[in-house]
Amino acid sequence: MAFQPIHSASERPLPLDTETAEPAHLRRAFRTGGFTGTTANMANGFTQGNVAILPSRYALDFARFCQRNPRPCPLVGISDTGNPNIQPLGADLDIRTDLPSYNVYREGQFEQSTPDIIDLWTEDSVAFVLGCSFSFEEALLKANIPLRHIELDRTAPMYRTAIKTSPAGPFSGGMVVSMRPMSPAQAIRASAITARFPHTHGMPVHVGDPSDIGISDLTRPDWGDASEIRKGEVPVFWACGVTPQNAIQHASIPLVITHTPGSMLITDVPSEVC
Repeated sequence: MAFQPIHSASERPLPLDTETAEPAHLRRAFRTGGFTGTTANMANGFTQGNVAILPSRYALDFARFCQRNPRPCPLVGISDTGNPNIQPLGADLDIRTDLPSYNVYREGQFEQSTPDIIDLWTEDSVAFVLGCSFSFEEALLKANIPLRHIELDRTAPMYRTAIKTSPAGPFSGGMVVSMRPMSPAQAIRASAITARFPHTHGMPVHVGDPSDIGISDLTRPDWGDASEIRKGEVPVFWACGVTPQNAIQHASIPLVITHTPGSMLITDVPSEVC
């Protein structure tokens, strides 16, 4: 299956300090549709979320899928049916417009990416927000653990794996992971730090040889941008909230909307107390 290219974070830069900006200010900026890039290192201190929107008749099965797979699918919010405003995550939040970019899938096949889904949202839509690893990256940077995708202004690479999820209804398939290269000592520190963030994937699921989890070529990620692994570094893999997009392909649901990988919902919820 072909996927759309990830938009560059330098595409029409936002007119504010994105690292320290309030989440509401960033959401309002995204509503204009002018920025379609990654939200990495934005609104530090606040929880970012992956998004999956589907018809209400699939909502209970999807909630079960998240409950059975908390590492890749840590649930932080659910909308009421047909209501695009998720008050606990942001007073003015509108799930139809407040992400930089959305993916649209029909019958499990990617159709397009779009800056808003106003015309696709219906009275039968239910939105799920799942914790994102972007929320723990601030803690890693504060600990002087470098993150190459941020250094290079790219999207972290993401890969399908042979790690199986626990199925629920039509949802199944392998776990998706994100990868960050670092030294072995940094990997140990990163594991301890991210263990404090279970609502945003927690500690790594694997460190070292990618073939052990079914990844054959790190230079060809399924989503995001390839990342160089330098001498003395090892690949470190975290469970990733793109896992539902992999499950959606297996489910072949008539219409599902997700975030574009790297383009997250930025909530008003502090990242350390979600």
